[in-house]
This record gives sequence, structure tokens and C-alpha cells, in this order.
Amino acid sequence: MLTVKNLHASVGDKEILRGINLEVKAGEVHAIMGPNGSGKSTFASVLAGNEKFTVTEGEVTFMGENLLDFSVEDRARKGLFQGFQYPVEIPGVTMANFMKIAVNEQRKFRGEEPLSAGEFLRLMREKSAIVELDAKLTSRAVNEGFSGGEKKKNEIFQMAMLEPKLAVLDETDSGLDIDALRIVATGVTKLHTPENATIVITHYQRLLDYIVPDYVHVLYKGRIIYSGDKTLALKLEKEGYDWLINNQEE
Repeated sequence: MLTVKNLHASVGDKEILRGINLEVKAGEVHAIMGPNGSGKSTFASVLAGNEKFTVTEGEVTFMGENLLDFSVEDRARKGLFQGFQYPVEIPGVTMANFMKIAVNEQRKFRGEEPLSAGEFLRLMREKSAIVELDAKLTSRAVNEGFSGGEKKKNEIFQMAMLEPKLAVLDETDSGLDIDALRIVATGVTKLHTPENATIVITHYQRLLDYIVPDYVHVLYKGRIIYSGDKTLALKLEKEGYDWLINNQEE
């Protein structure tokens, strides 16, 4: 589904990604961990097409196509979803209208008819139940006045509505209390199928108690320096990163 080869990316003259290699297949969940400043959020942003970052070297193939050739909008239309560490507010645009436009735009891209008002409302009720999103929030402006937990629930609701092929979730657990973490993470797990894949960027094992990864990767100084199974996250929680970083710097 996703193949990343020797990916380098910079902001201005500063290189942040220094040769990332990663392969994600349909049905898999990959967790990316690492110290602050390692390039985790940059990697997510580069995949999504954030123009702040410049790809200077490497290849990214998504669903058999060169992902780097596509605009942000076309990456989304083709099934790439990014969940943000800090979801933005969109004043004046209600959640319902925002999602209706997004869903129907995606259907148009696939050559499908737009959903009727009734079909859309039924879909919205079904998907909002996955993350226990208060129905009142869908009539409010996107994320405006939402709590941290409501913003993260809202993101997974959007993911549920759009049914992406690949979801890249950047610190979805950031700022969540225990109950919100459980609801959001369980929602992600419910949406996982053998036909889609998920990349979860996180600092904490607690998220991976709910979203169980097939692979865990450690990103350090812009490169993946170590990969393992779900037990790697437990080791990192217990022992930190020093044992890996010291090996790299010896």
C-alpha cells in the first residue's frame, strides 16, 4: 500500500528527514515512536503533502502511484487521511456541512453519485456513534469551542466518514484523559479492516494498549533506527530510548 524509500525532507536549509525507509501493507498497523524532535510529525506532514516541507530525495509510492506527484487534495481523494496533533478550528463552517462537502467530493472523485440529505444524515449518525460524539457538536463550527477530547473524537469521526485507505494519526492521544483515550483509540480499532492500514505516531504505550500495532518503529534524527513487534513499545516505556540512541552514536 505504502512504500517509502530513502525519504529526505527539509524546512528551508534545515534537513529533518534523513533517509526514511518504510513499507506498510493493507491490514497492518504501524506505530512510530521516538524522542521529541526526531521528525515524527514532519514525516506525517510530508506524507499528507504539507507544502512547508520540501522533499529533497527519495520515493513514496501509495497504492502503486507516486504520492509525491499529487496535491494535498488529491492525496486525500485517493484515500490518505491525516489526524493532527492539534486539530484546527474552522469558524463559520458547521461540522455537518464540512463533512457533507468532503464526503461528496470524494464520491465525485470515484465517479459515484452524491449522497442525498437523508443518506448523509443516516451515515453521520452511524459514524458518530463509533466515537460517542455528541450529536450537538455536528451542528457547531468545526472544532470551535471543542474540548481537547472532543476535537480528537471529531477527527476519528471524520476518518470514519471518509473511510481512508491509509490513516496517519499524529499523536492522537495528546491531551486526552483516560476515558477519551479509550473512546478515541477504540474507535480507530473499530475502523481497521484487512483492506486499510494505519500509521500511529505516539510517545506512549498507553495508546497501543488499545490500538495494537503489528510493527513498532523508532525514529531518531530523521531516520528509522530500529523496528520490532508490539513488545518493543513496552520495552521503550520501561527503559526509554537511551539504549538505542547510545548504540547509534557509538
